[in-house]
This record gives sequence, structure tokens and C-alpha cells, in this order.
Amino acid sequence: MATIAAKCPHITVTIVDLNEARINAWNSDSLPIYEPGLDEIVKSCRGKNLFFSTDVKKGIEDADIIFASVNTPTKTQGVGKGRAADLRFIESVGRTIAQYSTRSKIVIEKSTVPIKTAEAIARVLTANEVSGGTIGKKFWILSNPEFLAEGTAMKDLDAPDRVLIGGQVDDAVQVLVDIYANWVPRDKILTTNLWSSELSKLVANAMLAQRVSSINSIARLCERTGADVKEVSRAIGADSRIGPKFLNASIGFGGSCFQKDILNLVYICQQFGLNEVATYWQSVVDMNDNQKVAFTHRIISALFNTVTKKKIAVFGFAFKKDTGDVRETPALTVCDMLMADGGIVHVYDPKVSYEEAIQEFKYHGIEVNEDQFIFSKTPAEAADGAHAIVVLTEWDEFKTYKYEDFYRKMMKPAFLFDGRNMLDHDGLERLGFEVHALGKASSSASAADEGGGYITRACSSPNMRSYKPQKTADGMLL
Repeated sequence: MATIAAKCPHITVTIVDLNEARINAWNSDSLPIYEPGLDEIVKSCRGKNLFFSTDVKKGIEDADIIFASVNTPTKTQGVGKGRAADLRFIESVGRTIAQYSTRSKIVIEKSTVPIKTAEAIARVLTANEVSGGTIGKKFWILSNPEFLAEGTAMKDLDAPDRVLIGGQVDDAVQVLVDIYANWVPRDKILTTNLWSSELSKLVANAMLAQRVSSINSIARLCERTGADVKEVSRAIGADSRIGPKFLNASIGFGGSCFQKDILNLVYICQQFGLNEVATYWQSVVDMNDNQKVAFTHRIISALFNTVTKKKIAVFGFAFKKDTGDVRETPALTVCDMLMADGGIVHVYDPKVSYEEAIQEFKYHGIEVNEDQFIFSKTPAEAADGAHAIVVLTEWDEFKTYKYEDFYRKMMKPAFLFDGRNMLDHDGLERLGFEVHALGKASSSASAADEGGGYITRACSSPNMRSYKPQKTADGMLL
């Protein structure tokens, strides 16, 4: 909405919410969310043609167009628990619009919703209009999903790959097309029917998540075979049919969209009896969950099969860089498993607070021992005396640290587990770290495989240590 206000100074944008504290934050110097570039745009438009208010009634009465941008979390109870989208908030918006509308409106789904949600909103609006005795108004329902990535959202809005608008009435669709045409080239504004638009958002996120799980599955194979997943990714990404994006092995995807939308897609497929299709998409989530567990098992195994009472420095708790969002962050699983094994986790994240992390644990029903989960003010504080550094978020600043300083103050052997494959592993090994990266055999395992390292040092026989393979006349090695 802030981007529309910035690109269309002739349009007044009013954002309404019943949460007074949140609206006050939007009207303050400290916005309630972090997103690069957002602060500047909000402050340049606020009070001119961008307003934040708790007066929902007036906001609806004055509006010609209403964007419904509410949360649609996964249901936590009842039918479809753990898969289906909870649409109570979008339903509530429909009832509120019907209650306060005094004339016809264009109502736009901005939230990610299951297919046919527009039909449900229309039914709610129509039914409430009839019961209220205010027949005469018309509501045109459109679908306009966002295709944004947290951390680059403002850039994505400024120069989108495409804008998708779904609707059944051409005149209503054209109104929204004209708004976006103020800064988006017309050939990038796609129009479809309502159901195609609603489904496209779910499928887009599912396809991106699928690539993440696919490359992570190959990373696991690389760790066993001696291949390097970075080299494999570069090789297949050079194929124009595949492309390089979303082919970086990691501890898995997180955030508010990918898992929620795939589980919603699974539920929809099951509702239509497409069980094989549902199983296929469920496997994407299962692989993602398995990746987090396998990575944590690797940490515990490398640290001599226990982290009990060992300090573990965790760099990053947000689900990705350039955001403070911790929803469904992979760090949750990793930290929980480390603490369950007795580890003492010290977290450093430049944008996430202790309270935000604890809130995510509580949302997932996980109790946290405050003696085992500690937030550090600096990365050096987190690493001081630690047995291992575990990188869980790909913050750019993590590449700039002087790891030699960390190494000197860590317990030895000092381990580093790169859950984002973002650091200079060879350089870290030269400093003395035992490095474990995704999709690549660890330094200790590589030495063992090559007949050196621990295996050579463990040999008690001088004859075995000095043994050199010899080739016989028929070419066999002895």
C-alpha cells in the first residue's frame, strides 16, 4: 500500500486496523516491521496521501477500493488441522465491509487464500446485505496476490516480474490495472479469472519451495559421495531451462508462506480426491523438515555425540537475511534439538530480539529453559568459549567477521557448521576450524577418506604407516 501511495500521489491510501498499538507504531518513527527501503517510503508519504487509522468504519465508508490484507494462518484445530487455511479473519473482513459500506465497492483479496475464497467472500457480503435490508450496493471481488520476497519486497514492488489480477468483471479489473499502470509496464500486468489468480499464488510458492527441497536432497547425496553441491548447482543452473535461482543448499526454507501454502495446497488436493498429487507436494515439506533434523544430528554427532553443557554460538535466528521475521524459521528446530540434547545456545541476530524468538517457540508449543537459550549482544560474545559456531541465517555481515578472533577464544577443537554455505570454508580450515558445510564432506571426513588425518594418526603399526600401494604386472594394486 505504501508503494501505491508513493507511485500514485493522486490516490489516497488509508490503512486501518483494530490493533491500536500497531497503528501507533506505523505512525511513529519506529515501524513495527523491518524491510529495507520501507521506512523511507512510509515516512515520505505519511500524512500526505498515506494514513494509518483505527477508524475502520470511516475507512470503509470513504473507500472506493478495499484491499483485504489479513493473516490466513494454518488451522491449529478442527477439520483440516495442520493443513487447511484458517479463513476466519478474511470472513470477518467480509462481514465488516458489508456492515459499514454505504455504496458499491471493489473488494480485493490481497491475502494468500485457497481457491474459491472469493466466492465465499461474495456470499458473506451478499448475505449480510440482504439481512441488513440494504439491497442496492454491488461488490466486485478481485484477486491480486503478492509475489514478494521478504528482504527485497520494496524492490519487488518497484519493479515486479509481473502483477496478477483475477476477476470476473472486466470493468472492475480495469480499475486495478489502471492503478498499477502508473509504474508497471502493461505487458507485465497479467489478468486471469478469479480461480486462476487464487491458485497461482499457492503454486508459485510451492514451486519455489520444491526447488529448495530438491537441491537439499541432492546436498545430502553429495555429502555421502564426495560431490560438492555448489559445483552441482552451478552446473545445472547453467542450463537455461533450469536457471540458477533457488539452487543454494541450506538448512531449509522458513517464513510465513512456503510451508503454509504448500500444506494448503495438499489439503485442497485431498479435498478433491487427488491423493497422489497431495502426497507429492507433502514430500516437499517432509524433505524440508528432514533437512533441519539431519543438520542438527550432524552437529551433535561431530561434537563427539553430545552437546550437553556445551556452549553453542548460533549466528542468525531470522528465517532469512534482511528481515526480522522468525515465523517458521529453521533456527527453531535446530535450537530446540540442541537444547534437548543439553546444549547451551547463545544466539546473535542483528534484527531479532529474544522476545520475538521466545514468542515463536511458544507459538509452536515449545517450552524454553532460559538458562539454555541466551541472546548475545555481539557475535564475539556468542562465540567466546563456544565449542561450535552454527550459521543459520545468511546475513551479509557474517561474511565480514574476523573468525580468527573467534577461533582464539573458542574451545578446541573449534567447529563451524555453515547452514547457509556462505562462508570461505578453505580459509576457515586454514585458521584451524573443523568446517562442516551442506552438500560437502566435512574436512575431517575428507581427510579420513584420503587415508590421512585421523586414520593415519590412529595406525599403530609403523609398517602400515609407511605402506605405499604397488601395482602388479597385470595392473592390480597391492
